[in-house]
Amino acid sequence: MKLSKIIISRTDKIGDVILTLPMTGIIKEHYPDCKIFFLGEAYTKSIVESCEYVDEFINWSELKKKNQNEQVTEIKKLNADALIHVFPNKEVASLAKKANIPLRIGTGHRLYHLTKCNKLLFFSRKNSDLHESQLNLKLLKPIGINQILSKEDLSGYYGFTKMPSLKNEYKQFLDNNKINLILHPKSKGSAREWGLSNFGKLIELLPREKYHILISGTLDDRTELREFIDTYSGSVTDITGKMNLEQFIAFIKNSDALVAASTGPLHIASASGITAIGIFPPIRPMHPGRWGPIGRNAHYLVLNKECSKCRKTLDCECIRSVKPEEVVRKLEENFPEDG
Repeated sequence: MKLSKIIISRTDKIGDVILTLPMTGIIKEHYPDCKIFFLGEAYTKSIVESCEYVDEFINWSELKKKNQNEQVTEIKKLNADALIHVFPNKEVASLAKKANIPLRIGTGHRLYHLTKCNKLLFFSRKNSDLHESQLNLKLLKPIGINQILSKEDLSGYYGFTKMPSLKNEYKQFLDNNKINLILHPKSKGSAREWGLSNFGKLIELLPREKYHILISGTLDDRTELREFIDTYSGSVTDITGKMNLEQFIAFIKNSDALVAASTGPLHIASASGITAIGIFPPIRPMHPGRWGPIGRNAHYLVLNKECSKCRKTLDCECIRSVKPEEVVRKLEENFPEDG
């Protein structure tokens, strides 16, 4: 099969986009001369452009503002051989067909894919034991790539190497004499949260002579975290809302470790290669088997139990039951005193 240009479409969140990036490395391995376009929302652009395997970012946030004829013209200009719908999007599916992209790959579980895609795959993400990044690989079968790599092997395909440089104004937040540890307490409602009381206990347990603790979050998070940050003002550095995503990526790369729930920053940290510790609920499909961080220094903590009690609420007793002492132990394993 000869493929010179492929569009990967994933128009959703930061963490999801990062877990899609290994697809690009695997495609390049099989088709080294193939140009890869990544269709995504504007706020994920810095993530995609940090990947060495993606040749061009297509800004869906801007493209969808245009009328349909303009959209079709823009996509036709790319002369793509294939479009892979990693994240189903009805508008994108319709656009791909109108643009006459020869190979349109999607899952057969979406009704609109039945008429808009010409290569359908049938598999369940929700009930699968495979990780999200492994499930993505199933969509490569129609282009002749029929392999499911281990999570360990997948971590080598991120291509997360085109990292932006960290500006001097943000370097000042780091302490070169200590382990720079980012705590990211909030999730903007995208994941179950560990809770501020647990993060507070973790701060109290960590020796200040060893760890330089930074609290990260969005501008909106800053309002919610103000009282918490004030409580620990002598022990933490507040970086909430201080950087755009491009600089936050660089800041994470220049740090040593990050602790968070199942959020975009957790996956940025794991793809960057720093120590990433994720805290998860044991509930399908939110469990770490599906959404855990993947990377050479990626880890997760989860309560060892079956749970359905918290399924319909964000107030999750199971994730809050992961003890701060467990996080301390995991950090100490990665940063031993004699290390």
